[in-house]
Parts: sequence; structure tokens; C-alpha cells
Amino acid sequence: MIKIEAVTLEEAYKDAATALKCSVTEMVVEIVQVPSSGFLGLLKKSAIIVATIDKSKIATKEQKSIKIEPIEQTFLNDTILPVSFVSGQDEELQEDLESGLNYTADYDDVYDEDSPTTREKRINIDAISKEVQKEINGLFAHICFEIDPIEVSVYDDQTLLIEFRGEDAALLIGKEGYRYKALSYMLFNWINAKYDLQLRLEIAEFLQNQEESIDRYLKGFCESIDKDGRAKTKILDGVLVQIALKELRERYPEKYVVIRSTREGLKYIMVNDYHTN
Repeated sequence: MIKIEAVTLEEAYKDAATALKCSVTEMVVEIVQVPSSGFLGLLKKSAIIVATIDKSKIATKEQKSIKIEPIEQTFLNDTILPVSFVSGQDEELQEDLESGLNYTADYDDVYDEDSPTTREKRINIDAISKEVQKEINGLFAHICFEIDPIEVSVYDDQTLLIEFRGEDAALLIGKEGYRYKALSYMLFNWINAKYDLQLRLEIAEFLQNQEESIDRYLKGFCESIDKDGRAKTKILDGVLVQIALKELRERYPEKYVVIRSTREGLKYIMVNDYHTN
């Protein structure tokens, strides 16, 4: 049994799992004190929990555990690129690269699924997906979170789909998606630099839910564009702004669709006609 004190309950759970060397779902937790921000910084309280390992869940885990062979874990160190990787690019491209969200550059080639080149490329990307799946499972084999074997598949001829599922998968998203964004950026830099492919990252249906949420919001937003010819979105976080950007550029290819920032660094999307301020 251990006692943990942290700023938030999420951090307390994570610290307890690390100390006990188990996943969050394998603990029995008693919340001693709920965190509070107090009033004007006074009477602020931290989160306090008492945690022990649930031995019944550990036994069940050992019975159904899946062994993943460890691999060399240095490949990311050789391929993660510095921020200067996108220096000299326009703002939209930099935003896309930093989010790692299924960015695909424009190209003029006509896609013919029956051509020899396309068949060869499809076979090649299938082989790459298997290689990435083996390497990424090796990389995450020893984390404290309880997740299923990570699945990597071909989303389209330019993109790999990586899916995280399992009891603790949602913990990889983080508050307001900050862990999701960091993980997406790291994986994108590796996959794009090594294989020249794009990335679609799904964690516990997070991306699907975000796409559905932004789709509902854009219905009313697009009505304003159709009526007035221009509009700007509300403030959107790092994940939603990229989903909205992709949807709006597909719907309005004749218009100028760009990410803008407030003085505080918050993001929104501006849509108007070209050469219009």
C-alpha cells in the first residue's frame, strides 16, 4: 500500500501505477482528498490517494497475457526531426506537420489502381505497415499502461492507420488531447522521414469522436459561408483545428482556407475568397 500526493487525480493515479509497477486498472484506490484550486490561490488542496495492487486482476492478466518480443528501440532517435524540418514552409503546412494528422501534399499523378506502379506501391505499403506494427509494438511493450497489441494497417496509398486500444488506451490521450498530439507528432516524424508516408492516429476512438464533433459544428458554420461568402471558426484546439482545416479545404477548394492565431496563440480557421482581406 502506498500514499500518493499530486496536483491532480490523474497525476496521482499515474504516479501510483508507476510506483506499484502495474496499470491503473490493476489498482484498488481510495481517494483521501479531492484536489481544489481554492479561492484566489488560498486554501488550495492537492489530490491524495492510497493505492494497492488488485491481485485478482494481476492473476487474470498473467493468464491471458500476450508476449511481444522486444526489439531495438533506437530507431526513433535516428529519425525524429527538429522543428527546423518545417522551416521555410507556409503556416498551414507547419500546422499540419506538427499535428501529424493525415497530411498529404497535392500531387498531379492520376491514381490508377490497376497500373503496375500502383500495384507495386500497394504491395510495398502493405509490407511497411507490417514492419511498423512490429517496431511500434516493441517500442510500447514495456509501458505501464494496459493496452492491446497495436494495430497498423493501410488507410490509403499515402497513409498508415495506427490504432491503440485496450483498458488504459484512453490515458494516452491526456487532458485536452495533449498526449495524443505529442504522440502523433513523434510517430509522424518517424514514419514520414523513414517511409515518406502520412499518419492517421486513432486512440480509443478519440479521433473518430473528434471528427464527429467537428462535423456537427461545421454544418452551421458552412451555412454562414454559403450565405456571406466568408466566416471564421471559434477557437479550436490542436486536433480539432486540423480536422476542420481538412474538411473545409475539401468542401471549399475555390476559397482561401487558412489557420490563424490570436495574440495568445489560440487557433481558429478563416475562410474567404482569394485576395480578400
